[in-house]
Amino acid sequence: MALIRIGHSPDPDDAFMFYALTAGKVTVPGVEVAHVLEDIESLNRRARTGELEVTAVSAATYPGIAARYRLMDPGASMGKGYGPILVAREALDPREIERRVVAIPGEHTTAALLLRLYCGRPRTTVVPFDKIPHAVLEGQADLGLLIHEGQITYQAMGLARVLDLGRSWERETSLPLPLGVNVMRRDLGDATHRALSQGLRDSIAYAHAHVDEALAHAMRYGRGIDKETCRRFVLMYVNDYTVQLGPEGRRALEHLFTRAHRAGLIPEVPPLDAV
Repeated sequence: MALIRIGHSPDPDDAFMFYALTAGKVTVPGVEVAHVLEDIESLNRRARTGELEVTAVSAATYPGIAARYRLMDPGASMGKGYGPILVAREALDPREIERRVVAIPGEHTTAALLLRLYCGRPRTTVVPFDKIPHAVLEGQADLGLLIHEGQITYQAMGLARVLDLGRSWERETSLPLPLGVNVMRRDLGDATHRALSQGLRDSIAYAHAHVDEALAHAMRYGRGIDKETCRRFVLMYVNDYTVQLGPEGRRALEHLFTRAHRAGLIPEVPPLDAV
């Protein structure tokens, strides 16, 4: 039996979609799965060296690893009208962003790519994603780029929204916003690719069919948020595009990569040969 390491974030949405694989409710024939839980920027770095057989990565990281990794059709994180949010201690004109210091969750995250697409080249400082609200409140940065559940909880922390990048993207494109994808090393071969993709799709389907059970597991990674906030966040990002990219999901990825390439932010548009 082949050992396959699957890297994903210790976050409620990832925990929800991988629950059935973690708990043995779903298995992949001929494969023993070992879960590797790390923040997304750490997984982005590991993917650049091809360390893990399967891993979640930021969509922005995929162009740099496409020669070694192949997209999985299931497992994508896409927002429809929502996504990373720029916040500050008080209301701020978005035209000021480029002249300010922005705390970002990682140089290779899709959030950082979107910041550059929409706001030019502000000075940035890398802060662990869950510490960004405190970095802004304590004055370590003028603005913070929030991902994960911070997009829902920032107001309760006393922060003001400056720019919603998910809304900006939807107004311009009418497409979902690709934030994260799952990838498999190409050297695993087509048969293993298909088995792993089906296993993840089955795990997502199980979570949707047993929402309360999967949410109870996801709550362990919620960093203190209540059950309803966890449910809202999870179902924002484990959606129809997570089950299957579909034509619209593929168009969204193509648009993101084409735009980033034209802006000189990625070297080329990668293949979208998703399994």
